[in-house]
Amino acid sequence: MENTIKIPIVEYCLYARKSSEDDERQAMSIDSQIKEMNDMAVRDGLFIKEIRKESHSAKMSGQRPVFMQIIDDLRSGLFTGILTWAPDRLSRNAGDLGQLVDLMDQKKLIHIKTFTQAFSDTPSEKFLLMILCSQAKLENDQKGINVKRGIRAKCQMGWRPGPPPIGYFNRAFNGVKDIVIDPDRASFVTEMFERVAKNGDSGRTIKRWFDKVGMKTRAGKGVTLSQIYQMLKNPFYYGEFEYPIGNGIWYQGKHKPLITKEIFDKVQKQLTTSPKSAWGGKIIAFKGLFKCGSCNSNIIGEEKWRKRKWGEPVKHIYYHCARQLNKCPEPYISEEKLSKQILRYINFMNMAHPNEVHFKGKLEKSIQHFQIVREEVLYKQDINPNCSPLDAVEFAAYILRSGNIDEKRDLVLALDRQLYIKNRFISAKFYE
Repeated sequence: MENTIKIPIVEYCLYARKSSEDDERQAMSIDSQIKEMNDMAVRDGLFIKEIRKESHSAKMSGQRPVFMQIIDDLRSGLFTGILTWAPDRLSRNAGDLGQLVDLMDQKKLIHIKTFTQAFSDTPSEKFLLMILCSQAKLENDQKGINVKRGIRAKCQMGWRPGPPPIGYFNRAFNGVKDIVIDPDRASFVTEMFERVAKNGDSGRTIKRWFDKVGMKTRAGKGVTLSQIYQMLKNPFYYGEFEYPIGNGIWYQGKHKPLITKEIFDKVQKQLTTSPKSAWGGKIIAFKGLFKCGSCNSNIIGEEKWRKRKWGEPVKHIYYHCARQLNKCPEPYISEEKLSKQILRYINFMNMAHPNEVHFKGKLEKSIQHFQIVREEVLYKQDINPNCSPLDAVEFAAYILRSGNIDEKRDLVLALDRQLYIKNRFISAKFYE
């Protein structure tokens, strides 16, 4: 009886891949790949054990979860072959390609079959596989270089890549793309610059005006305060642009400007130092020193002016959660009430831990000045100032009442712990 050599059946995993989940045309190509490879498997008598597909780029190694699972399954012996449309469906990078070749060397990957080619564990076929996948990587790299070159050429022609700012929109006409003025928003943008340059309007004033006249973004949403400041600082509106932003290379745009360079320069000067008030330059004593006890966001400060029937308006400062999380319930607290809460907390700490409350460093000069004032007052009352040591609560009350902004901030910082505000009370603990 003659000995027969039993050739093991290759158990294939059919792998289909596309590059983008958003491309409907490529989404159809996955079904097309599977159909074509199934038909070929039936014709050639190949055994497909499982079909797997994914929508992911193959440019970077180790980034495709389905492909990485196939690699693991090959190592464990679940599959011994891969069936795919073309070599570039498997790899466009050296890392993933190296894993496939290693599995071939280990005899765990017996065969790779594509629609037009086949690769097995022979030097020539592995070399050809590496050449084809390396060619796919070269195409990717060349594509990136060509895209960057095309972007530079577009900038040199005067057209900024990407979506233009509010007041313009991209237009494609007869195969030619350009940037044109948005007839619904451009006039509002121009008037915004003129209001700031000539009248010194603040960002919030512009925001209220935009809301009143119904100025919206192209997405139909209200223009936010941060968007207003971005627009006011954008040189695109007078005809120039930098691309990419921050690289120092400027281009003269071919789009029609909405303002003059003179108006833009006046606005930048206004943003730096406004005669009415400095934009973003207000120093508020306790801004950034506390966190919200409800959502752990920062506590910020804001000036409010209350008009009076007679006399000048009165300024009040209120602190509130920055509301980095939506719908935070934490209420506003006035600076006067916050100062009382700081004093209450220091008093509590002084009674509970008297040795822990002491002020040094930047407050040394303030302490010395306070001691001099204290001695004068006590001597006038015929009291020996040395009979009682410096009281932390008394000194804190003095700073909160008469100190400057830096001294008030240093007082809170000297407590050396993160403080939270919840329901207008100060605590050193965050309650979720």
